[in-house]
Amino acid sequence: MTFEELKTQIAAGEIDTVLTCMVDMQGRLMGKRFHAEAFLDMAEGETHCCNYLLATDLEMATPDGYASTSWSAGYGDYIMKPDLTTLRPVPWLDGTALVLCDVLDHHTHQPVPHSPRDVLKRQVARAQAMGLTPIMATELEFFLFQGTHDEIAAGGYNLTPISRYNEDYHIFQTTKEEPIMRPIRNHLRAMGIPVEGTKGEAEAGQEELNIKYAEALATADHHILAKHAVKEIAHLSGHAATFLPKWHHDRVGSAAHVHMSLWRDGANAFHDADAPLGKSRLMDHYMAGLLKYAADYTVFLAPYVNSYKRFAKGTFAPTQIVWSVDNRTAALRLCGDGTRGVRVENRVPGADMNPYLACAAMLAAGLKGIEEQLDLPDPFKGDAYAGTHDVIPKTLREAREALVASEMLTQAFGADVIAHYARAAEVEIEDFNRVVTDYEIARGFEKA
Repeated sequence: MTFEELKTQIAAGEIDTVLTCMVDMQGRLMGKRFHAEAFLDMAEGETHCCNYLLATDLEMATPDGYASTSWSAGYGDYIMKPDLTTLRPVPWLDGTALVLCDVLDHHTHQPVPHSPRDVLKRQVARAQAMGLTPIMATELEFFLFQGTHDEIAAGGYNLTPISRYNEDYHIFQTTKEEPIMRPIRNHLRAMGIPVEGTKGEAEAGQEELNIKYAEALATADHHILAKHAVKEIAHLSGHAATFLPKWHHDRVGSAAHVHMSLWRDGANAFHDADAPLGKSRLMDHYMAGLLKYAADYTVFLAPYVNSYKRFAKGTFAPTQIVWSVDNRTAALRLCGDGTRGVRVENRVPGADMNPYLACAAMLAAGLKGIEEQLDLPDPFKGDAYAGTHDVIPKTLREAREALVASEMLTQAFGADVIAHYARAAEVEIEDFNRVVTDYEIARGFEKA
């Protein structure tokens, strides 16, 4: 939707509300609902929000330890600057449009460096300076449950998936879910998000949503809007959607696989028709960077304690840092070998990732591999769960330590940004460590 189209629809009474949204550290939409006519008065200007929105946890608490904002500094304002290229309708809400905003410092009007959208923009600019355009696609996996989030919470999280059995590629089972999934597909297409389709995933009640590849920033925008839409549309139908990576220890987890390539002059620079597997030396260097620095950026692919419960043998979630050709047990899967669509899929990210941060971190690692001209090892063959290679960090604590020690990401993101997200991981660890879980009670109440 262009700004002129928005003005026309407002004048015609078709749009009366405009959501102005920023993206927080957790990858959620935060912002304000403007009356449409009031939005026109400020659309090309700015609005404000509290700067704590980039320093909260999942509960919206305001933990200490952040240099950018604090009680002692008074929790001032950020500027939300609408990016009018992201204007779009919200078809499942009557008379509503939405715009994404960049986050600026209130005093300098410069981008806030730890704002997720800006973190990705800077890595895209780095690639562009090398004559390359990052092209990405993300897959969204999630579970649908009976009852809304509020009803489930009131019932003590007694969770009942929407279906009774594994529905991977299952047409009859997913037909039962069409009252939810069909509106998701159609509303997102009407919103301007190039949804390709949906399918049942490898567990009861698990769905997958696929969106066509795009430039990296657009891909992250599409992902975050689709995730938000899934939750809202499910809620409006009396159901709940969760992107928690592992909701039950006996069920498989939910991922957000990311496909990547770099383009030059309108063509896939990862493709070399004369090379083995049709992949270029540039792709070798990029993939080698992804492998070498995998531990460094894992915290951005798996940002919570629960994220690490997903990495388990025999679940299609990887455990070993290896690459392979069309092999779903490996962390990196080469897709489209021998074709102009050759690309690398990173299977480590969980459904809880913030796509801006995850895509930026992987891009930083891949570009570093190009700069260092890293050699790509031979592909792994067989069952990667049985391998003896380096493993993905097993806990959030391990991943945080790797982040803090990463010279590559400190150079790419800046020391202040690394410290900010290291503190975010530390907050999650501290909060989890203080809580007594149901597991501990059931295991030790009598037997300890």
